[in-house]
Amino acid sequence: MTDHRPDPDALLERVLSEAAREHRGALKIFFGYAAGVGKTFSMLQAAHRAAAAGREVVVGYIEPHGRPETQALLEGLEALPTRPVPYRGVTLQEFDLDAALARRPGLILVDELAHSNAEGSRHAKRWQDVEELLGAGVDVWTTLNVQHIDSLNDVIGRITGVAVRETVPDRVFDRADDLELVDVSPEELVERLNAGKIYIPDQARRALGSFFQKSNLVALREFSLRQAARRVHTDVESARRQRSVAEPWATSDRLLVCVGPSPTTTRVIRTARRMAAALDAPWVAVSVERAGATDSPAVKDRIAEHFRLAERLGAEVVTLPGEGVASALLDYARTRNVTKILIGKTDQPRWRRLVFGTIVDELLDRSGDVDVYVIRGEGDPPRPAGPPRPAEAIDRVVYLKAGAILAAGGLVAAAFDRFGLREVNVVMALLAAVAIVAARHGRGPAIVASVVAVLGFDFLVVPPRYSLAVTDAQYVITFLVMLAIALLISTLTARLKVQVENGKAREFRLSALYELGRQLSSLSGAVFLSAAAGRKIAELTGGEVVIYLGDPGEPTEIAYGRMTGVALHPVSEPAARWVIEHDRIAGAGTDTLPNAAALFVPLTGSQRTVGAIAVRTEPAARMLEPEQRRSLESCAGQLALALERDRMSIAASEAMIQARAEQVRNALLSSVSHDLRTPLAAIAGASGSLLRGDADDEPTRRQLLETIADEASRLTRLLENILQMSRLELGAAAANKQWNILEEIVGSALGRVRRELRDHQVEVRMPPDLPLVLVDGLLLEQLFLNLLENAARYTPPGSTITITAARDGAWLTISVADDGPGLPPGSEERIFEKFYRASSSSDVGRGSGLGLAICRAVASVHGGTITASNRPAGGVEFLLRLPFPADPPKVELE
Repeated sequence: MTDHRPDPDALLERVLSEAAREHRGALKIFFGYAAGVGKTFSMLQAAHRAAAAGREVVVGYIEPHGRPETQALLEGLEALPTRPVPYRGVTLQEFDLDAALARRPGLILVDELAHSNAEGSRHAKRWQDVEELLGAGVDVWTTLNVQHIDSLNDVIGRITGVAVRETVPDRVFDRADDLELVDVSPEELVERLNAGKIYIPDQARRALGSFFQKSNLVALREFSLRQAARRVHTDVESARRQRSVAEPWATSDRLLVCVGPSPTTTRVIRTARRMAAALDAPWVAVSVERAGATDSPAVKDRIAEHFRLAERLGAEVVTLPGEGVASALLDYARTRNVTKILIGKTDQPRWRRLVFGTIVDELLDRSGDVDVYVIRGEGDPPRPAGPPRPAEAIDRVVYLKAGAILAAGGLVAAAFDRFGLREVNVVMALLAAVAIVAARHGRGPAIVASVVAVLGFDFLVVPPRYSLAVTDAQYVITFLVMLAIALLISTLTARLKVQVENGKAREFRLSALYELGRQLSSLSGAVFLSAAAGRKIAELTGGEVVIYLGDPGEPTEIAYGRMTGVALHPVSEPAARWVIEHDRIAGAGTDTLPNAAALFVPLTGSQRTVGAIAVRTEPAARMLEPEQRRSLESCAGQLALALERDRMSIAASEAMIQARAEQVRNALLSSVSHDLRTPLAAIAGASGSLLRGDADDEPTRRQLLETIADEASRLTRLLENILQMSRLELGAAAANKQWNILEEIVGSALGRVRRELRDHQVEVRMPPDLPLVLVDGLLLEQLFLNLLENAARYTPPGSTITITAARDGAWLTISVADDGPGLPPGSEERIFEKFYRASSSSDVGRGSGLGLAICRAVASVHGGTITASNRPAGGVEFLLRLPFPADPPKVELE
């Protein structure tokens, strides 16, 4: 029997998707292939139907284009006022995002999804405004033409000959909850254009001669129909998975696109995006960092720009180290189960391909089962003539130093030749100089040194000497071999130097991340964690760092870098709040808040976003490089987890404190309830007997009165213990130390518990010459009172209680011992805890569990200690040690 149970992973994915969509607004796109097909008209008609059905509909922004039919449909719908923006002497009317968020309607209409906002707006693109509305839970209807989809932009541009600058990322189009295709035939669209229903007559004539040619319209219509069909197919597959009609569909295809500095890479990336979308396959953009290669800043900037395009189109980006591009790509492809590799091919001369080979040829030869797609593109653009830029200018000092090293090698070689050493030794001296130049100054000076070394050998050694002429043709082979060896040595040495430098850079980043993790794991407190992370990130990036903390929907605070230029910039605080709210990177170099002073990265923890990091470097684009960005995101992730851990630790501590407080309250009630009920019951019974006249004779009445007095005294001592414990724990009870006679304190305590000790024998052994003690008499009396009462309660009648005192150097040692049953093993320390009672017998006669805790607190206030231990002969001994002053005052005894 076939198991048709749904896949748990698919169910979990569906649950998570529904949970994420629950608080997000729904996006509906009215989709067409050109202006004038009726997208805005259809959207307004649907809006009127929705309003008639009782739905709250608000017009956020509609571009009427001077069309009276569209303008007429706006009547009867609530419209938000536009936001005037002055721009180059004119006033533009833009969509007011803040007004829409404040109004927060059920459904809002926002025309022209691909529109670019005016400078000074919060977002550079209108689709970003729509994203924020959706995140706020507002449903949005909008319009879009097929040529504005990012991955189709270059293909449509080649077909129509018109480059469209305003694009929308494919992920925005793919995440739309509903897509309505608005379609008319090209012939009908041309008729509308001729009738003046789309543009004014002059614009219509120009459009018919360029963009609105029938061939262009047919191609655009096919693109729109294909996109709509792909979307319908995706919806069908999603519905099948939700209903668990069949097994979850998963493709085995995975695409890899090779990213390089060539302009062709842009076309390759967009082609890979379209192929991945058609196959519904994941794809990854890979750049190979060759060992020994020293890429210029311009090359690095172009690669970083291509990576940003790939990320925007939904690719995973990876930078690989490797000796060769083809081998690194194939190794990675086989590791990640890649089935298709896409690479660009630029025009090159035939002789260059034959002599040096190409990466494309090597991939085709070694690809095996992996399919390789070669995308033809343009060659590199010609470099403008003129003087080199400062970054590319030749460093003359480096070449002078290389010349000095080579000159020193030439002197050594000349000395070898003068002393009659063989020519091979002279060659070795020159090759050593070339290797030193390569190791110290890189590949360029090393190549020049290789050529100069060969010429120097010819000039100094080969006859005729001191001339570049050669009489023996055999030396030509020597020159060629020497030049080849010198170039090989210089290339390998320079490559090794670059590898060492790259390794040092990676080691520095890894060490910084490790050190940051180690510091964060040993610290607590948001301020200390932020300070440690801020210093380490500033060291890693070499720029200004500001750390903002705050939860989504709450004000932010600066935890690090308060007085930096980034923190003082007026846009920084709103940018940080936006990044925290939306959990996305924004700021300088990005499409969101590009006017910000820094790049803002969210601190995303395992549960929510807890803050943002702002980093400003020179140049600002350096932080958008893949390596720097990954390092910054890794640091942000570690800090976010550390902050989350700290919050959870604080929450756990607060919960523990509350639990302990509840435990103490329950223990206090359960422990004190019996001790309160017993004296109160005795007092109530004795007083009731007196009131009823049950005691006829004087001795009985006196006995009842003594019972009332004793139980009242017992109740008073219990309440005093509770209050005294509270004062000691809060630190409100400071020791009022004065000189006292220890015998008087002990005697006063014995007098207060005489009733409890009436069935026990008490022995007091103190030396007659014991000096005065510097203590708080009332607190020490309370200590003895609790110890004696505890001994009377837990020892049988007839047992003996012994109190001894002696001076032990700088300490006064006082012992209170009994010969009772003793303590249970292992409870010698626990008996000093609040509400702990060692006896396991019935509750009759047991105390509240506060007396010994008060004893330890009193001893601590005096700077002393108290311990308990079982005596070898039976019973318990409480040993109190108090500091003893060196020169106590002496009192004459009577």
